[in-house]
Amino acid sequence: MSVIALAGCSGAPGVTTSALALLLTWPIEPGRRMILAECDPDGGAVLHGLLQGTLGDRYGLRNLSVASRKGELVEAFWRQLIDLSGDEGTVEAPGDRLLLPGVTDPAQTAGLGPAWESLADLFVGIGSQPVNAHDVLIDLGRSGAFGPSAVLAQRADAVVVVVRNTLRCLQAAQARVEALEERVGDIGLLMIDEGPYPAGEVQRVLRVPVVAKLPYAPKEATVLSDGAKQPRHFTKTALMKAARTSSALVAQRVAMRRARLAPRYAGPAGGQVTHAR
Repeated sequence: MSVIALAGCSGAPGVTTSALALLLTWPIEPGRRMILAECDPDGGAVLHGLLQGTLGDRYGLRNLSVASRKGELVEAFWRQLIDLSGDEGTVEAPGDRLLLPGVTDPAQTAGLGPAWESLADLFVGIGSQPVNAHDVLIDLGRSGAFGPSAVLAQRADAVVVVVRNTLRCLQAAQARVEALEERVGDIGLLMIDEGPYPAGEVQRVLRVPVVAKLPYAPKEATVLSDGAKQPRHFTKTALMKAARTSSALVAQRVAMRRARLAPRYAGPAGGQVTHAR
């Protein structure tokens, strides 16, 4: 159904934390699954943040470079996913919400050059299958929307830039948003509501629409960014309630844009995930 790229800029916008919030609240349709792929060339954060290093470095993007050179990326991809679905007692099935962890050292990105195009093909393919299909969130961090990994943004159904409504972040975002819009066309904003500027002012300054908003909630965000202990009823906190609304709004935007795009890939979408948090 959809491939969504999340990009950032300087000013600590919180791309990965936002991506995790969307992953955990995304409205999953029956028969579909959701994947978050950490494709930040500067390094992923979830393995040693949310997951607190409990899985080491056994899984992730770095393991796909050799597989890509051997033409085995599709098969290897499914073995690198970690299940972040709800705990026992929830209505979610195992494997509903999956994570491809990012590289643990930016130096590992050099070996991924040939893999970016193949990953873009894979993401578009598994998002287009009528059966056993997946929605894909791509975390591009601050720099991933440019350089060799930019193909992931160019092939996505929608690109959303995470910004905070502070003067420092908006000034940093102006050139980045303009350059990205020239490269990929229509983009939107996910606004972290930390500063004094309303969404209308952010839209006026950056000249692109605010698609959705998340509250500035550092205590709640540390659960996702650093694996802090979850407060009671975490799913009902302001952050996660807003993430649920934001997920629905982004999904609506993607559906409208995807309707204008022709499928570009018809590769395999199967595969089993056996790894659990």
